[in-house]
Amino acid sequence: MKTRGKKIACLLLLGALALGLLFGCGGEKQAAAAATGPEWSTLAAIRQVPLKHATQFSLTEYEGGYTLLDIPTSGRFLIVPQGAGLPQGLDDDVVPLYAPLDRMYLAATSSMDFFRALGSVGAVRLSGTDVNGWYIEEAKAALEDGSMIFAGKYSAPDYELIFAEKCDLAIESTMIYHSPEVKEQLEKLGVPVLVERSSYEEDPLGRMEWVKVYGALLGKLPAAEALFDGEVQAVEPLLDQPKTGKTVAFFYITTTGTVNVRKSSDYVPRMIALAGGDYAFPDLSSGSALSTVNMTMESFYDGARDADVLIYNSTIDGELFTLSELLQKSAFLKDFKAVQTGNVWCTGKNLFQEPMGLGKLILDMHRVLTDENAPEELTYLHKLTDGGK
Repeated sequence: MKTRGKKIACLLLLGALALGLLFGCGGEKQAAAAATGPEWSTLAAIRQVPLKHATQFSLTEYEGGYTLLDIPTSGRFLIVPQGAGLPQGLDDDVVPLYAPLDRMYLAATSSMDFFRALGSVGAVRLSGTDVNGWYIEEAKAALEDGSMIFAGKYSAPDYELIFAEKCDLAIESTMIYHSPEVKEQLEKLGVPVLVERSSYEEDPLGRMEWVKVYGALLGKLPAAEALFDGEVQAVEPLLDQPKTGKTVAFFYITTTGTVNVRKSSDYVPRMIALAGGDYAFPDLSSGSALSTVNMTMESFYDGARDADVLIYNSTIDGELFTLSELLQKSAFLKDFKAVQTGNVWCTGKNLFQEPMGLGKLILDMHRVLTDENAPEELTYLHKLTDGGK
């Protein structure tokens, strides 16, 4: 009897999947629009959305309110305005997205900051991160009050919940390529999958410029452009200032005692340069595709002992608040110039969930490099002192 019950449950799920293939999640919007749009070849492109720093996407606006989003290696997506029909004659590889997109599944954690910046956290109905994994207060609050639901992490989503909630778009990071069967299954359910690539932007301001992608998805592109321009304008005055001549090391110490540092081509060293500093490891690379390198403490000592500023990356290892906590991780550090002069800083754990804050982090770094009287608490950096928290 138990076996028979399992077979019946499987048949019911297969039936649900069949409906997903026919209508898709949010199928009412798609069914209403499927055969009513204009001929695609007759629609003129009216604007290529200007990009100042980003290289990993493009946006083109067309007549009738349509917007084409192209993310190389991820796909092309046509955002169909509310009430409009699907244009006929689209290339087969173009995925239609029907506005309003307001029941999304977000598995790319750093993207939530774009939703927050645009006042659209409510458009994310399903989260790939549970409440304890968020540092963004709006996301935590939404999960706590039930307006957002945890639907399983990216590698093990709750397909039945995603289907039942009529999800209209799944936004994934490139980690999804390690679980390709998940992407395939979501698409079989009729859920479009957008793999975002903001983390592949080498320019930190390019990462922030991805707010334009989310502005297009949410029907708030003008607001997104204005928001980005405002953030960039705050940083632009630094670009004309002379270099400070000071050296910065950005690192954390792993549980095995090695030191994790950023490759020279990574966006963090670029932020240090924009702030007027020099990265302590200017020629650091490896054969790995990762943006970081693990080195021995001895090698780190050789490269960073004379650095003017140390910045401890709290994202993996957790926040530090005192120099004593830092020295407990390695006694070698007591000989470092920055430790002896008291110029050691730590990032907040929220930093890498907030790409819209990268401009403010650059300003923090500049303040640390240029102002001997900088406050101990900045926007994204806090100073390690000999006192308590």
